Amino acid sequence: MSEHVKGQGTGFRPHVKTLKSLQAALYYAPPDMPITVSTLVEAQYFANAGYRDILYAVTLTPNKLAMVESLLDQGVQLTVLIDSADACQMLEFQWQSSFSLPVAIEVDVDDHRAGLKSESNTLVDVAQRLANAERLEFAGVVAHAGASYGCFTESARIAMAQQEVARVQQAVSRIAEAGLACAMVSIGSTPTALANVSRDGITELRAGVYATFDCVMAGLGVCRFDDIAMSVLTTVIGTQPEKGQILIDAGWMALSRDKGTASHDLDCGYGLVCDEHGNILEGWRVSQTNQEHGIITHMDDPDASIDAFSYGQRLRILPVHACATAAQFSSYYVITGSAVSETWTRINGW
Repeated sequence: MSEHVKGQGTGFRPHVKTLKSLQAALYYAPPDMPITVSTLVEAQYFANAGYRDILYAVTLTPNKLAMVESLLDQGVQLTVLIDSADACQMLEFQWQSSFSLPVAIEVDVDDHRAGLKSESNTLVDVAQRLANAERLEFAGVVAHAGASYGCFTESARIAMAQQEVARVQQAVSRIAEAGLACAMVSIGSTPTALANVSRDGITELRAGVYATFDCVMAGLGVCRFDDIAMSVLTTVIGTQPEKGQILIDAGWMALSRDKGTASHDLDCGYGLVCDEHGNILEGWRVSQTNQEHGIITHMDDPDASIDAFSYGQRLRILPVHACATAAQFSSYYVITGSAVSETWTRINGW
């Protein structure tokens, strides 16, 4: 990813929300790099480790102003995000700190989730209000092409990446017509960041789940299933030959309830099943979850033999959505060969 982004001619701001781990970040987002976070607890955790250029990429709300001020007081260059006139008004009246707060505007590039349309008059109005406010700084624009998670071909991902760039360029142009410059023009998602398109006017790309990948990314064709670097180790606690089911001690408390591949050609259920060494056992998935129980069945053949599974057997489950699965745990075991070589901690909370 790093080499690809360099070839795109932009800066890179990795999103650390998937692993939320300092030890992991040393591999893909060391302290001298700008980073993206999804919670202010993440921002504090990484700030304590020396990170100074942090984008908080979720719309800011009033209850978080005190923590934002605390981070600025620690010397963190923290940029926050808004996407409405209401949020702008809140900051105009409630940001009373002596610190100047950099604020970016989220642009909707795909009709997927949050953000202001690039053609919206509110976009320009909010930019002007931020620039004119005494204690606020207009930092630029940010976009996330979340609709790329529905792009199943390389051509579709390229088209979405081009759309992302074009709509952000339009937003920047309209803001420039009002006499304002966008120092930050930040876009990205793992599928669009990996596309090879013109990035004219883009200052940085963002991506996060590429750090480990998951079944969603593999299902889109962004990676291979054997590229997925995260798994949940589990144990067979029972077999039911008459039902064609294998019970494991990993339910939704371990795997999450994310079924992000339900619309894919290969529905991975709650995770694909591997042997203890990470080799995929073709056709087997976690099809049901309860709190601490998971049920493995064959996705194509309800009469498939389960003789290869036995009580006490160790298995690995590949995550459907790495961010959701990782959030169920407080640490990671790093496997080198067949042994645990390191333990990485992570931060949770908001």
